[in-house]
Amino acid sequence: MEGEEFAVGCFLSIKTTLGDEFEGQIISFDRLSNILVLQEGLESGPRRNIRLLKANHIKEFSLLRQDEDPLDVKKCFLDLTSLQAREDSAIRQAEADSERFGVGVTSEAQTLFDALSKTLPVRWDKTVIVVMNEVRVSSPYLPESVSGGTPAANERVRKVLEFERKRMQTRGTSQ
Repeated sequence: MEGEEFAVGCFLSIKTTLGDEFEGQIISFDRLSNILVLQEGLESGPRRNIRLLKANHIKEFSLLRQDEDPLDVKKCFLDLTSLQAREDSAIRQAEADSERFGVGVTSEAQTLFDALSKTLPVRWDKTVIVVMNEVRVSSPYLPESVSGGTPAANERVRKVLEFERKRMQTRGTSQ
């Protein structure tokens, strides 16, 4: 699959080795990395889906037609404000997600954290689970390891820990 077949502007019908089927126009082809940049669909408009595809992942393709200028500057539009907002949102979400993973804790501790997080606001303070910004659960993360907070909050966290430990034991013996 070389040369003219991957000329910029070609509209192709493509079947990949992973079973995907789509139609698109070649925007660019990088021979060094063997990557095609394709605009999906046969219609152009203000919104376009772009797909990067390694050429060796193409199982079959057929040429539908040839056009001259796939990136007509007069027809292209990038909403930079929207793209920046999407990037900022993705970064914030990734940072929030990363804070949910304990560093230097056992998988058991992470499982207990995840169970607590389903019903209560939790965060890590190094290896200590902090629940509702007041109750602290230290290693070995047993009901007896709970400290701080109001007696009611403390009891609630203990009950969740007891329940989750029983579930973990049941799952461990049933495997």
